[in-house]
Amino acid sequence: MLRLSKKLTSQLLKNCAAGKYCDGDGLWFVKNLNGSGKWFFRFVIHKRRREMGLGAFPSVTLKEARTIADEWRALVRKGIDPINERQRLERVAQQNMHLLKDVAADTYAIRKAQLKGDGKDGRWFSPILHHILPRLGDIPITQISQIDIRDTLLPIWHFKAVTAEKALTRLGICFRHASALGLDVDPHLIAKARQLLGEQNHKTINIPAIHWRDLPPFYQSLRDSNVTENAMKLLILTGVRSKPLRNIQIDQICDDIWTIPAELMKGKKNETQSFRVPLSNEALRVIRKAEGLSKDGFLFPSVRKGVISDATMIRYMSRRGMNERPHGFRSSLRGWLAEATDAPYEVAETCLAHAVGNKASRSYQREDFFEKRKVLMQSWAQFLTTS
Repeated sequence: MLRLSKKLTSQLLKNCAAGKYCDGDGLWFVKNLNGSGKWFFRFVIHKRRREMGLGAFPSVTLKEARTIADEWRALVRKGIDPINERQRLERVAQQNMHLLKDVAADTYAIRKAQLKGDGKDGRWFSPILHHILPRLGDIPITQISQIDIRDTLLPIWHFKAVTAEKALTRLGICFRHASALGLDVDPHLIAKARQLLGEQNHKTINIPAIHWRDLPPFYQSLRDSNVTENAMKLLILTGVRSKPLRNIQIDQICDDIWTIPAELMKGKKNETQSFRVPLSNEALRVIRKAEGLSKDGFLFPSVRKGVISDATMIRYMSRRGMNERPHGFRSSLRGWLAEATDAPYEVAETCLAHAVGNKASRSYQREDFFEKRKVLMQSWAQFLTTS
């Protein structure tokens, strides 16, 4: 029921029945059956009648409602739609809040060019996305304390130590970015949070690996007619990481050299180059066998689409009752190089595509020891096939 009044009073608002009441000049009050109410402002702009809410009663008093209505009424006289203006101000306020999720996204966007593959796989952002933003993402970064960070990371600080450390380190980068933006953030906040979190009691466990002396029987047990086992053979023979091995293409091989593209090498894009892998006679034999099972140019295709996954080789070893993992073959090779050969440290490390020395020294030392590695990899293949 509509009820009109020249001017409302606080007493009338308290005692009036349910209905609509006008205070004048477009200010209206709606009383509900339960005694609560709400305010709205009715106005005409550009020949359109519109209504905008001004808040709930009694949280917004009669005096406050009149003040708010006066402010919006002044905009109407200037030809400005109050509803559109309020929405605009809300957007501006949101932008000026500098929520952590916005700063983190901006930080990630700027760092992408420095990351491998331009950060398209999202691995750099993943620890923040999954372990920081769900709890702190909607808080202005200037209002986040070391207590907030501690409480957010404590559940995984020891249980997922590596991930938690990455999340904290990358959060620190976000805070440095916020400082560069001119936001008032504590430069020591991450250090304080780390102090509150304490030392991690997580112990690093190396990836299980077959000892190099025990590897030949396993190698010789692998068949030539199976994509997974061929991939496993070439992984052992070359000592490369799983990703470039699984994505090997026929056109990457020329004579006895496999050239791994820079984008498949581990490390920052601007610090890596393509890498030459010497192929032993046994490796070339395995590649010829794998070509018969290739698809779309890939030597180790998946049954459905793309290439085999790392999990495929892991499951293969698990089915054979093994705790060791494919990545452990690199450790087997490194052990053989250290104990069974006189390979210099730099050559042995290069066999595994490890960077040797600091960035400055690497800029001068560009030799990849290919000929020396070629001899070593031929000896490694002979050891695997004849021992």
